[in-house]
Amino acid sequence: MSNWPLLSILIWLPIFGGAVILAVRNAQTARWASLAVALLTFLASLGLLSGYDRGAGEVLQFVEQHPWIPAYGIGYNLAVDGIAIALVLLTTLVGVLALIGAWGVVDKRVNQYVAAFLILEGVTVGIFAATDAMLFYVFFEAMLIPMFLIIGVWGGPRRIYAALKFFLYTFLGSVLMLVALIYLYLKGGSFQLADLYQLQLSAKEQTWVFFAFLIAFAVKVPMFPVHTWLPDAHVEAPTAGSVILAAIALKIGGYGFLRFNLPIVPDASHEWAWLVIALSLVAVVYVGLVALVQDDMKKLVAYSSIAHMGFVTLGTFVALWLVREAGNPDAARLGLQGAMVQMVSHGFVSGAMFSCIGVLYDRLHTRRIADYGGVANVMPWFAAFALLFFMANSGLPGTSGFVGEFMVVLSSFQWEPLVALAAATTLIIGAAYSLWLYKRVFFGEVGNAHVAEMKDINGREWLVLGVFAVGTLALGVYPRPLTELMEPSIAKLAMQIASSKLL
Repeated sequence: MSNWPLLSILIWLPIFGGAVILAVRNAQTARWASLAVALLTFLASLGLLSGYDRGAGEVLQFVEQHPWIPAYGIGYNLAVDGIAIALVLLTTLVGVLALIGAWGVVDKRVNQYVAAFLILEGVTVGIFAATDAMLFYVFFEAMLIPMFLIIGVWGGPRRIYAALKFFLYTFLGSVLMLVALIYLYLKGGSFQLADLYQLQLSAKEQTWVFFAFLIAFAVKVPMFPVHTWLPDAHVEAPTAGSVILAAIALKIGGYGFLRFNLPIVPDASHEWAWLVIALSLVAVVYVGLVALVQDDMKKLVAYSSIAHMGFVTLGTFVALWLVREAGNPDAARLGLQGAMVQMVSHGFVSGAMFSCIGVLYDRLHTRRIADYGGVANVMPWFAAFALLFFMANSGLPGTSGFVGEFMVVLSSFQWEPLVALAAATTLIIGAAYSLWLYKRVFFGEVGNAHVAEMKDINGREWLVLGVFAVGTLALGVYPRPLTELMEPSIAKLAMQIASSKLL
């Protein structure tokens, strides 16, 4: 497929597939058609791995360049490196699992439901593949529409409130990013990321651009204190929407920091790294404690996601200090690698946990922890899968949840042991809320007649949870293929943030 426009196929196949499925009125036909499109997209994405030249890993590959709005130098320009490939593969895989997991759960407007997921998948791949900042912005904005509809049309009782809150938070950040991109264009005359990486700005200019990007991507992560939209969105979204939101959409924020803040305004990023590190530690510790007091399973896991994504921003900005202050690029690369591994791991673990909650909700139609108890007695296979994912969420060694967090903690320790100590408390807090939830839902006597009637997982649920389990264990036991894929791109990024771009 070396001569094929592979990235365009990965973007437009699900988008056009979703548009065509809108005309399909039969629900079962729409489900099968959407699954076929998602599977084709995933199989095509494997071509990125087979065609990627690791020997030229610092160079963007699968390049596509076409003029789009020549008057302003805006192009339809696509390319990927190891970082982007990892996130594209995660997107296409989770897209398939989300559709399989949602099979038969939604019975109204099924064609529109599955079409929204496919379109969301396509524009998300576009975000990770765009090398033109304005094209990135278009995809960044476009993903709001299908996600807004998924929450607002097929969500719970407060779906309109949750969808509007999600949209307004993200749109505010997007507007600030647009202002920053226009300013950078006026200064440098280009929207190409490669040109923006060479642009020199004054300290004041870098600071304003840094904060515009920071707010835009902090909302996506989400970072404290702009995180409050996420629990509402998760609680009201259908299960598949929560899986996509947690496993894929949150990664856009972390990716944005690596693509925009660090390489475009490295001096301001270094100057304000203390603020991002402090907010990341608040997310890791405080938001983890907030998760402890939740009585809704989805809300607890949503707060858990915020805490674990705090490691992504922590590792990213600790790396800046290690390069600039300590002159330790090896430790900086460790922090950046840890942030990326954590993003991929969180995709598997959080997607699996929301899938587990969906399995329970499909049977009992409640997410309140108090309504369960003794589930392991009637659903032993499901309880075994859930235990793996809850342990991974606690950071158990041998699971993916441990690897990224350990790399970030180790990198932080080489800069400031107290920061590493504060970050490491998540292993205690995470174990507390994860195992507390598992104990109350799965252990004890079956005190509820409805729980006693629940059936163990079927073949479809086996498949979804099994794939998530394989990813969680494979990344936990042997993360080397992932780290080797990303290492040249991480090393290049470490070199970019090491050099000043002040006027």
